[in-house]
Amino acid sequence: MSKENEQKDKGIIKHAPLLLLHIVKSKEVNFVLTQFTALILAGLLRTSLSPIATTPAARHVYGLTIGLALGYFCFGRQAIHLASLPALCYIAMRTQNPRHMQRVVLAIALIYLSCIHCHRQIYDYGSYTLDITGPLMVITQKVTSLAFSIHDGLTRREEELTPMQRHQAVQKMPTALEYFSYVFHFQALMAGPVIFYRDYIDFIHGHHMPGAQSLVGFYDKKSQGSEIILEPSPTLIVIKKIMASLICAVVFITFIPIIPIQRVKEDEFLSNTTAVYKVWYLMLATMLVRFKYYYAWIFADAICNNSGFGFNGYDEHGNARWDAASNVDVYKFEMSLNFKSSIEHWNKRTNLWLRLVVYERVRHNKIFYTYFLSALWHGFYPGYYLTFASGAFFTVAARSVRRYVRPLFLESERKQTFYDILTFIATRVIMAYTTFSFVLLEFVPSIRVYLYLYLFPHLLGLIAIILLPRMGLLRKTHKPTAKAEIDHSVAASNGNTYKTM
Repeated sequence: MSKENEQKDKGIIKHAPLLLLHIVKSKEVNFVLTQFTALILAGLLRTSLSPIATTPAARHVYGLTIGLALGYFCFGRQAIHLASLPALCYIAMRTQNPRHMQRVVLAIALIYLSCIHCHRQIYDYGSYTLDITGPLMVITQKVTSLAFSIHDGLTRREEELTPMQRHQAVQKMPTALEYFSYVFHFQALMAGPVIFYRDYIDFIHGHHMPGAQSLVGFYDKKSQGSEIILEPSPTLIVIKKIMASLICAVVFITFIPIIPIQRVKEDEFLSNTTAVYKVWYLMLATMLVRFKYYYAWIFADAICNNSGFGFNGYDEHGNARWDAASNVDVYKFEMSLNFKSSIEHWNKRTNLWLRLVVYERVRHNKIFYTYFLSALWHGFYPGYYLTFASGAFFTVAARSVRRYVRPLFLESERKQTFYDILTFIATRVIMAYTTFSFVLLEFVPSIRVYLYLYLFPHLLGLIAIILLPRMGLLRKTHKPTAKAEIDHSVAASNGNTYKTM
């Protein structure tokens, strides 16, 4: 390579953050503007349009109008899809038998969303720019969760429901205003989080505060209304979350050009680096990509809080908690000691949606169906399916390790600390190994990385799934055998004693 080219490459790397910022400004500015606008308008919903100051209908109209306006401003004519998908689903809710209506709505929503995913994948393959699929994914979660909640409320007995299904059950078909206000409310239209219908209705009527009863009169005609409890001010927590989200944005813009995930596709990287370095690079690259999600989700959480939604009671120190609408816990995710804990603290509201729609409703292969729906909901890039297939695989492997290996380290505090350190490192490695294909999107480059790492994590997972249960079974069968031998010896001894006597 000539010196001129080297200097040129160095110049590109040096100014990469500025170039990326320019791209973000040119392609994502509408999204940023709509989020800041939503943040400001959310304050009016909490103050001037509070449940005490105005009627539920006025709050519905306000949220619906602002949501439609922001959706059109951000996406232009593409916003027609934001209305078409929920309109088709609402027709199905109104016309289909509630006993199987939820499946029809799920099929309509997923087929519509899949068509949009395919269109984007054909005409804009591999793009990371903002488009209509993001809000449509959130709307799909809303309409399908509502359909299943209506099914639970109208066709199933209360004792048949799980606690979550019982809490979210809806016993009254929403009016058009209630339905479309729920779908388009501006606080969570652009980046989520998904808010379930019953929680949203309680919020609109002012019965969402911990300690207050649910809006039982709305769902159960036999019950009476409940009192409204005043909430603490969210101003301080909103400021903290806005600052945290902006810091995440700065970290992403600054460092992602320095450690791009696309480098793992290069032959030079694959051939001239050690396996340890590859894993280390994957850990750094995937962590930096997560900061983009941290920014969007924390900012969206702040919008919800500023509107008065998200209060979750008080902690043991008497401090107000505003995490009922949080989609991610950054610290708990990054510092988790096991794979299960990591998943629980990432995209938390989507995890609840998957639990409500599929996990608690299938009897067999729960993990498979849950991960499959999650992959289908995300789209059709091969990298998604590699990630979710690996996620299901390592979820099963982690359960096996926790069941058969963890008890061996609970004998002393020192052993338990060693086990925690070991699982912390293993979780960071497995998380990077599992999720890099989600960012890379492509099949062949992802498989090449797997092969250059000798599929070592997958092999360890197979050992955990296949061998550990057998070893555990051998230990269980061995101990009773030894005990039986001792009892037999004692019995024989006693028999001989009796004979002597």
